[in-house]
Amino acid sequence: MPEQLTHYGSSSSIYAHRTAIALLEAKAEYTHYEVDFKNKPDWFVNINPAGKVPAITYGGPKVAPDAPSPESTKLAESAVLLEFIADLYPSSGLMPLDPIQRAKARFIINLVDTVLFPAMLAWMIQGGSAEGVAGALKTLQAHLPEAGRGKYAVNGDFTIADAALAPFYARILMIAERGLHKKGKEYASDILVALARPEFSKVKEYGERLLARPSVYESWDEDKTLAYMTKAIMG
Repeated sequence: MPEQLTHYGSSSSIYAHRTAIALLEAKAEYTHYEVDFKNKPDWFVNINPAGKVPAITYGGPKVAPDAPSPESTKLAESAVLLEFIADLYPSSGLMPLDPIQRAKARFIINLVDTVLFPAMLAWMIQGGSAEGVAGALKTLQAHLPEAGRGKYAVNGDFTIADAALAPFYARILMIAERGLHKKGKEYASDILVALARPEFSKVKEYGERLLARPSVYESWDEDKTLAYMTKAIMG
């Protein structure tokens, strides 16, 4: 049986949203500590010297989250933590048993982190067009199963690949629907126009399935995320 687990995250963090989804999917028993982005406690460097969320302490005695035990193992980086949670709870199906499907799950996560996220940053923070995001989604779409061959990124089961992508898709739609863009609402809503085109139907339907997943919407605090991203984007 898994040992003590404490999850350090933030409701507005795109990466902490990933691990929150995975923990819900795994039906894990854990303690959550909400880290304030703007006022991180001094002791948090003992959890993650880089000061980033998400982070996890595992094992050791059950103690208050703000007094982490030196006996616990400290882990960070969302992609690492997704696999760690999947390994702790193998019956969750978060990580496929087949080595090819495991590789595909890791590949999708890498695409999100190296292709989709930079495109989102250019769109959100630098005031670029939505075409970069549309192109990144089209790249991801090329690696999704064909119709009838699986509901999710790797196969018919929800895996860490889906947990990794869902927070990004949720925020893309929120930005577009709320019109958050330095140059005006039309620059934000352009992605909705793109997703309405037939060539994006597979990724759009997949995204809708992700957002309908209980673990995704139960761990999604849209109000706090909206407030955080409005300030980050609009200044």
